[in-house]
Amino acid sequence: MKESYESNELIERLPPHLKQYIKAQHYEQYTPVNQAVWRYVMRKNVDYLSRVAHESYVEGLRKTGISIEEIPSMYGMNRILKEIGWAAVAVDGFIPPNAFMEFQAYKVLVIASDIRQLENIEYTPAPDIIHEGAGHAPIIASPDYAEYLRRFGEIGAKAISSAHDIALYEAVRELSIVKEADATPQEKIDLAEARVNELQQKKVPASEISLIRNLHWWTVEYGLVGTVDEPKIYGAGLLSSIGESEWCMKEEVKKIPYSIDAAYQDFDITKPQPQLYVTPDFAYLQEVLEEFANTMAVRKGGWRGLNKLIESRQLGTIEISTGLQISGHFTRMIQNEDNEVVYFETEGETALSYREKEVIGHGVSRHNNGFRSPLGKLKGINLAIENMGPRDLQAYNFYDGKPIAFEFESGITVEGLNVTGMRNIRGELMLIQFTGCTVSYKDELLFTPEMGDFDMAVGKEIISAFAGAADYFSFDLVTHKPSTETIRLEASATDKDLFSLYQQVRELRNGESNFRESLQLVFKQLKSNHPNDWLLPLEIYELSGDDQVLVYLNELKNRRPEIAHLIDGGLVLLK
Repeated sequence: MKESYESNELIERLPPHLKQYIKAQHYEQYTPVNQAVWRYVMRKNVDYLSRVAHESYVEGLRKTGISIEEIPSMYGMNRILKEIGWAAVAVDGFIPPNAFMEFQAYKVLVIASDIRQLENIEYTPAPDIIHEGAGHAPIIASPDYAEYLRRFGEIGAKAISSAHDIALYEAVRELSIVKEADATPQEKIDLAEARVNELQQKKVPASEISLIRNLHWWTVEYGLVGTVDEPKIYGAGLLSSIGESEWCMKEEVKKIPYSIDAAYQDFDITKPQPQLYVTPDFAYLQEVLEEFANTMAVRKGGWRGLNKLIESRQLGTIEISTGLQISGHFTRMIQNEDNEVVYFETEGETALSYREKEVIGHGVSRHNNGFRSPLGKLKGINLAIENMGPRDLQAYNFYDGKPIAFEFESGITVEGLNVTGMRNIRGELMLIQFTGCTVSYKDELLFTPEMGDFDMAVGKEIISAFAGAADYFSFDLVTHKPSTETIRLEASATDKDLFSLYQQVRELRNGESNFRESLQLVFKQLKSNHPNDWLLPLEIYELSGDDQVLVYLNELKNRRPEIAHLIDGGLVLLK
């Protein structure tokens, strides 16, 4: 990785579980055709978007070091992004949504370093360097938008997902890979698209990650800013698509004032969007984001938050009223008649933290078989345990080294030898250790002495629940193995010959002006060996102005009507 970008302190401080997604850019793997695709799209976009994009777009290209002429390198981008407090890293296609969000929280742009094929020059469902580099990067030159992006990542990283979300992520990733791979059989693409459609159409309760993903789509990816009657483009999906950036401005695309309702509007990644949302300014994006965050378990906690974690079957964290944080895979809860959580369980490795730092001695080595604890007040005692001082504890027979038995209002009983307690920074008791302990509820034994020491979490209620660990260093999270890898085939002899012709034209453009004979030779070889290629003859015509090349381009339009508008688009630029 070091060879692909200049070191940036924002990248250096990323936790290991995020660094595992970073890959080297391998700039030398971009072919001359890749460079030509980048140049065509950027020339088209800058020409058109300078009129319809948010005012920060063109200036942002300059500030982020993005050239129209060649694919940007991570090295150059990081050197320049550093000046505006951001960084960029290369990844392999889609990465899990929570990880993507967390990168943003660290002010690091995630850039899929591959580039779309010529056949998909207008739009691809796969994240690529055109989308990420030329779409996302320029707009962060706007301070208001950059802060929205950072804050969105901070909140989005806490969103709880579902098993359906994971399945959809894997399906979309597979579709993006097979669609961008050379020579993929159409039936394989059709199967991948059918799988995505099936999952998108499946009626399941909306998870937090699915709702916040909708907000991300309708703002960061496909957002408009200004007024409904005169909107400007700022979404990266629109800024990077020469097809949709024009389509979105047509009357056929409904323009809707942006609000929290966008969280409940699903989207189809395989089709142009039939409606888009318009925010009056970037500051308003933050208002809606905070409004949505107020609905999330990270702020509401309670039984609903814990239930979301149980249903997700993913690593998650609850925080109770003393500030103690329990991270693990939650499997069970018991509620009282008011639906309050009076008991919870995790299974497998669990860690306890306070203020996002693991409590010393309470990591996964101690709690490798799960964690369980009652919550709430003791029966017949008005004072909550966490609020008891040393004298209060003695009054209720809480003596270190002495046996004790007590009952919660819920009916859960605890009986054992009180070893010691641990307090938080406010002096509240947040953890009590027992030995020889039995915990029971009705006729069920929840914990027995044979299970070892019993560490009881102290707290009246769950005040927060969120995805991931409180302290990421508590767990070994550097284990990501994508179910599908980007497919890269060895270039054929025909491909290599075409690459050579593109490279010759590229060198001629950057060299001396006396090159007419060389261009004519390239054009002759192109017509003979690659009669379906349309982008290189366009570049040759740009340099030569030769009427024979123009005639050939018109013949190509008749022979391949599906790309006629792309040739016309390139010719318009020359005027």
